[in-house]
Amino acid sequence: MNLKHILITILFLTSLIFYYNLTDLNPKTTTAQVTKIIDGDTLQTSANQTIRLLGINTPEKNEPFYQEAKTHLNNLVQNQTIQIESEQQDKYGRTLAYIFLNNQNVNAQILKQGLATLYYYDHDSHYEELKKAEEFARLNQLGIWEPSPNAPCIQVTEFKTTEPESLTLQNTCPIQINLTYKDDATHIYKTTLSPDSIYQNNFSHTWNTEGDSIYIYDNQGLILFQRY
Repeated sequence: MNLKHILITILFLTSLIFYYNLTDLNPKTTTAQVTKIIDGDTLQTSANQTIRLLGINTPEKNEPFYQEAKTHLNNLVQNQTIQIESEQQDKYGRTLAYIFLNNQNVNAQILKQGLATLYYYDHDSHYEELKKAEEFARLNQLGIWEPSPNAPCIQVTEFKTTEPESLTLQNTCPIQINLTYKDDATHIYKTTLSPDSIYQNNFSHTWNTEGDSIYIYDNQGLILFQRY
């Protein structure tokens, strides 16, 4: 090997080492005591961190099961010392993390109780565990997955997730039904369908074309769930 090739090899290896040192391939793991529960998927710790639990989304304030999710997280981890597997911060400065208590994934436990939905953009090493936890709750109709007796009344006649986005619902029953529907994020809509009526709404850049979900509820439970 001539000198030129040796120099190129040295430069290449040096670059790899430099890149590896800059790139944290493994999530950072720390411990801290939980000092405050903000909601069902957000908490604060003794390390002055606000932690948003990764991979899940619990009901927002004034939604069904909001208080149940918050209480469940409080009962699990309040004043407990937890292991925090963090990856990054979000735009609000919150640490995005999986948390563990007694080697159990708390994020997955919340899903398994039916108090959250799966919320992923990029799959990671915990995705399959969380997916199975959500499937367990759905199959057993726990928490937010408990069906409404009015579910047979509502039909989705059109759901278009590319621009121009649109949703059309039909109430086939002779009763008025108050509905809430949302996506995987925090786009929440409320409407009332009169007996034997049709509801139509248009959107712009609301539904994620790379994958999203629609959840439709009334005050008695889940009407419809669809993930694409």
